[in-house]
Amino acid sequence: MNTIALSYGRGHLDIALPPDARPTVIRKQQLPKLTDGKAAVIAALHNPVASKPLADLAKNRKSACILICDITRPVPNGLFLRPMIEMMISSGIPQEKISVLVATGLHRPNLGDELAELVGDPRVLANVRVENHYARDEAAHVDFGFTRTRHTPVKLDRLFAEADLRIATGLVEPHFMAGWSGGRKVIAPGVAHHETIRTFHSARFMEDPLAVQCNLIGNPLHEEQLEIVRMLGEVYALNTVLDENRDLVCVTFGEIIASHQAAIDFVSSATQIPLSRKFSTVVTSSAGYPLDKTYYQTIKGMVTPLDILETRWHADHCLGMLGRFRFTGIPRGTGAAGRTRPRAFPGDPDGKEPRRDRRMANGDAVKADAAWQRRTLYDGPCRRRPQADRRRHDRQPATCHCSEHHGKRRPGCRRHPGGAVCRTAIRRISD
Repeated sequence: MNTIALSYGRGHLDIALPPDARPTVIRKQQLPKLTDGKAAVIAALHNPVASKPLADLAKNRKSACILICDITRPVPNGLFLRPMIEMMISSGIPQEKISVLVATGLHRPNLGDELAELVGDPRVLANVRVENHYARDEAAHVDFGFTRTRHTPVKLDRLFAEADLRIATGLVEPHFMAGWSGGRKVIAPGVAHHETIRTFHSARFMEDPLAVQCNLIGNPLHEEQLEIVRMLGEVYALNTVLDENRDLVCVTFGEIIASHQAAIDFVSSATQIPLSRKFSTVVTSSAGYPLDKTYYQTIKGMVTPLDILETRWHADHCLGMLGRFRFTGIPRGTGAAGRTRPRAFPGDPDGKEPRRDRRMANGDAVKADAAWQRRTLYDGPCRRRPQADRRRHDRQPATCHCSEHHGKRRPGCRRHPGGAVCRTAIRRISD
């Protein structure tokens, strides 16, 4: 019997296949490891992309703030935080004016032993101010107004926005919405206010066909992130690329947009694997710890293989928290999302679990989730409530207020998908 090992938790999970199975193993190309990661980091800091070296950037600065990803990203913070901080101090920035900010987005804060694991260097944790970002703390954000293109509210963490030298750090890999992770994404949604984050995760962005992995051209989320970076001003970034064993294969430093693109150019050919066919069954995982540490992160492992999954077949996705379950492609001709009853979770044969829990166990929800959100999530200013009042509304079909439909109740208007109307029913429920 064939056995294939998938990354799972802090180890691997062996998948036993039937004797007659003919598996196709899909994995990214191997990249040469950097034998001395710390030396590679120092070299990147001295040879930046489209900027001065860090030692020169830090001169005459009064304060500095370094962003790091939260515990759901396997970024090797222990490799680069101390060299960066030591270089800043030697260039004249007081140690007490250097801070490390955990870009939690709307995730929970990382505290105690988890924070120590995340920072990866006890000397950094003991000598430098390390804080978590709290997206719901109104006083902790600076209001930059709205983006000009899509009118996204822009509020960013005050500790980062008001620092004299601002540096984002992160991991560059395919992202199922933003195209690629790292770089500008660590700022927004990483240290953004909850209004900014919820706007990014609304149907207006998530249902866009260009908001997919490995695509930046025309990607609305990426374009908004770039606009936010420009509104913020001078920002730099250190980007890392890891292989399947979490070993460093690339590190870039420099101006945030240019250095991020340099890391993408390095890794894109290794992570995009051309295939000549689709498959009736796909078995995958969430790439192991910490990417399968929380349920939300495991969604990425389900969304990514949909492009190679034949419609009406299934994929087995190995979840770090929920074990294994099956989901199917959306049947043809089912119409709007939510009209086809989802499959229940294992242990719920009668399908009596609440819909909001059951629908994630079904592949219908994966492809149809954007359309479902279009019907259920607050996605614009409401005519009966001020724009600042961001409240959810009842799950009723959206009303198109355009002249063509004369205000008739319809499940969304394809021709007028956004703008100055509330796209859900007006009756309010809880925040």
